[in-house]
Amino acid sequence: MMIPSTTYIKRMSVTSELIDFQGHVSNVAILHLMNEATIEHAESLGWDEDAFRRVGGMFVVRRNEIDYRHPAFCGDEIEVRTWAVSMVKARAVRRHEIVRVADGATIAEGLNYWTYIDIAKKRPCWIHLEVIQAFLPNREEVGSN
Repeated sequence: MMIPSTTYIKRMSVTSELIDFQGHVSNVAILHLMNEATIEHAESLGWDEDAFRRVGGMFVVRRNEIDYRHPAFCGDEIEVRTWAVSMVKARAVRRHEIVRVADGATIAEGLNYWTYIDIAKKRPCWIHLEVIQAFLPNREEVGSN
């Protein structure tokens, strides 16, 4: 699969903390790695917690879909890749891939479905245009307040 130029890539070695009793990276660890990459991606674009609070909105997860393709083991070098797919009105979709570097095997792939909420009102609101422009700089999506 072609990954877009806006993809955030985190390269790392699998450590023993990620391994379950079956001897491979656990499904819970996969979700955790995807979540970490999401946060790091946002921060790399200048969207840390303070930035979201400044505009008064933030994303909350509605749904996670993960397909587990191949196991990863302690010591494997992996890439955790993530990118925003769409942001329309109050909804966003983010894609993830975790790939073993040595052989290119896809360990897992997933989608997160998000809702953007007004922090004060705790209700969905349209995604601020500056957020859309940061995550999808080549798109013209509707979603500004």
